[in-house]
Amino acid sequence: MSPAVPLLVKHLGRVDYEPTWRAMQAFTASRSETTPDELWLVEHPPVYTLGLAGKPEHLIAETAVPVVKIDRGGQITYHGPGQAVVYLLVDIARRGIKVRGMVDLIEATLLDLLQEYGIAGALKDGAPGVYVDGAKIAALGLKISRGCSYHGLALNVDLDLAAFAAINPCGYPGLASTRLADFGVRDDVAAVHEKLAARLAAKLALATRPQAVAA
Repeated sequence: MSPAVPLLVKHLGRVDYEPTWRAMQAFTASRSETTPDELWLVEHPPVYTLGLAGKPEHLIAETAVPVVKIDRGGQITYHGPGQAVVYLLVDIARRGIKVRGMVDLIEATLLDLLQEYGIAGALKDGAPGVYVDGAKIAALGLKISRGCSYHGLALNVDLDLAAFAAINPCGYPGLASTRLADFGVRDDVAAVHEKLAARLAAKLALATRPQAVAA
C-alpha cells in the first residue's frame, strides 16, 4: 500500500469566485514540500469564467452575470448555486501523478458517482468533462504550478441551467447541459460534495506512488 500523504477536506460554503481563485494561487505559491494537500468544497454565486485561451465571443448574449478571466485551461463555463465545485490543491509531483493521470482520476471519480446514482456518464474525445446522453453534466479544468494542481471540477446538482444559454459552453455552440436533478437525484450539494470528496481521497491514495513520503 502507498503511504499516507496528508489530505485535508475543507467545506468553504458559498463563496465569491475571484477571491477563492486568488486564495488557491496564494496557497499554491506558498506551499512547501510538507504542506498537506487540500480539497476545497464550495458553491459560487453566479459567475462565468474564461480560461487562458478563452475567446470572449463565446459569451453570446448580454448578461448581468460577471465574467472572470482566469488561469486554467479551457474556454468559458458557468458556476452558480446548485453546483458542487471541488478544488484539488494537490502536490501531484510528490504523489507521482502525471497531469493526464490527474485528469483521468477526476473523470473516473465523476463517472463512478454517476454510476452510483444509476446514471450512465460518458467522456468525449477532445472535450474534457463528463456527459450524459450528449449533454454536459460536469466540467473540469486544472492549473499546474510548481508541480501542484489547483482548480478542479464542477458537477451540476440542481443548478439553474438557463445561464448556459448565454454562452457556448466550453467553446461548443449548442452544447446542452444537464444536472443530477434531471435524473431524479434528490441529494443536495452538501451530500454530493461529501461523496465526491470521499471518492477523490480514495483515488488519490491509490494513485500515489509507494515512494511518496508522508509529511
